[in-house]
Amino acid sequence: MIREINGGDYRQLMELYLHLHETDIPDYNTAAQTWEHILADENYHIIVAEEDGKIVSSCTVVIVPNLTRGPRPYARVENVVTHADYRGRGLATACLDRAREIAAAAGCYNIALLTGSKQESTLRFYEKAGYKRGEKTGFIQWL
Repeated sequence: MIREINGGDYRQLMELYLHLHETDIPDYNTAAQTWEHILADENYHIIVAEEDGKIVSSCTVVIVPNLTRGPRPYARVENVVTHADYRGRGLATACLDRAREIAAAAGCYNIALLTGSKQESTLRFYEKAGYKRGEKTGFIQWL
């Protein structure tokens, strides 16, 4: 099942993020304000794939209001992750498809993602999901 998160999903989502780049799960009390902000933000969507009651894949899409292009918003995808035991089954693709549907429904003129991966298989995965390499040049400044 592909769906958006709900308030009771905190622990499972954070456990899934251990397959992304996290090394521990923040205490809910420490993260509660951020979690509640995310749940209340109509432009912030965390999409999950659930199997047998367990969240096993996810991505985040954020709709950004914008004064150019019509004015039309744009969308950014982050935190694409699938539990190691569930990879290769199309779950992340289904989450990315739902992200595209959300962005299209919001009238976005584009949807983009950045990845830190240099693995060719990961880059091909994003291309197969409809993202194009070389369209723009990405830069990042860590804060």
